[in-house]
Amino acid sequence: MHAGKNFSLKEVLLWTRRDIYALTLIASVQTCCYVLLQWRWLSIPWLPIALLGTAVAFIAGFKNNASYDRMWEARKIWGGIVNSSRSWGILVKDFISNKHALLPLPEEELHETRLKFINRHLAWLTALRFSLREERTWEAGYKKYNMEYKVKWFKISEHDGDLRKELLIHLPQDEVESIMSKTNKAAQIVAMQSEHLRLLLEQGLIEDFRHMELEKLLVDFYSQQGASERIKNFPYPRQYATLNLYFTKIFVFLLPLGMLQEFDKMGGNLIWLSIPFSVLSAWIFTTMEKIGESTENPFEGSANDVPITAISRTIEIDLKEMFGYKNIPKPLTPQNNILV
Repeated sequence: MHAGKNFSLKEVLLWTRRDIYALTLIASVQTCCYVLLQWRWLSIPWLPIALLGTAVAFIAGFKNNASYDRMWEARKIWGGIVNSSRSWGILVKDFISNKHALLPLPEEELHETRLKFINRHLAWLTALRFSLREERTWEAGYKKYNMEYKVKWFKISEHDGDLRKELLIHLPQDEVESIMSKTNKAAQIVAMQSEHLRLLLEQGLIEDFRHMELEKLLVDFYSQQGASERIKNFPYPRQYATLNLYFTKIFVFLLPLGMLQEFDKMGGNLIWLSIPFSVLSAWIFTTMEKIGESTENPFEGSANDVPITAISRTIEIDLKEMFGYKNIPKPLTPQNNILV
C-alpha cells in the first residue's frame, strides 16, 4: 500500500517507461512513413478512432472498478481479522480460569496456557500471510516492470523468508513439524486451537458457554481465511482481462493513424506534433490498463496491495501488550512510502 501523498512522477515514469518507448516507436514509424514516404493512405478518419477509444475507456473503467472492489473487500476482510484477533485476546485472557477446574492450576501455569493460544494465533497469521503471498500464474506482480519496481523501492518479507523458521518463533518444534507436513498450514493451526480448547473443557478450565464463544471466534477465523483464499485463488476473470488488454493494444496502435490527418490539416511541420500527442494519449490508456492489472490481486505483494504484513504486526503488538510480553516488536514503517 502506498502510504505517501501520491506516487512521484519519477516512480510512474519508471514503472511505465517500456510502454512509453513502445508508443514512441509506433507513432514515430507511422508518422515517418506518412511524411517522408508519402504513404497518405495510412491516415484513418478520426471518428472511428474516437468511437474505439470510448469503448476502450468504458472497458478499462469496468476493469478498474472490479479490481478496486477486490482490493477493498480484501482490506475489509483483514480489518475483520484485526477485530476478531483482539476479541480472541480478551476472551482467552478472561475465559480460561480455575473457576470450574477439576484440578486448579497455579496462576503461572494458567498464564502459560493462555500464552499458548496467543502464540498459536500469531503462528496462524504468519502461515496465512505466507500462503497469500505465494505466486499464482495470473498475477502481475511477477512481470518484469513490476518486479524491478519492487526490487528498487521495497521488499516483501514473505517472499524471502522461511515459514518454518517464522513458525518456530511462536510454536514448539513438534507442533511446527506437524503443521509443515500439512497442505493448508493455517487451517491446521486453527484446528490445533480447537483441539486444545476441547482439552481445557474436559479439565474444567473453561465451561460450556465460554467454550462455545471461543469456538465461534475460531469459526470466524476460518471464514476470514476462506474469504482471503477466495480472492487469492480466484482471479479477475481472464476473458475480461485478456479482451481489455487486446482492445487497448489495438487502440494505441491505431491512434497515431487518426492523429496524422488532423495535424496534417494544420500545415507546415506541425504534422510532427502527432508523435508526442499520440504517445501522451495512448500512455493514458496503457497506464489505466496497468493500474487495473496491479490492483486486481491484492495479496501478491505489489505497491498497491493490502498491507497484510503490517496489519499482522499491529495484531501482534496489541496481543503481546495485552498479555505482558517483554519483547514487543515495533510497528512496520513504509519503505519508500510503500507499506507491505
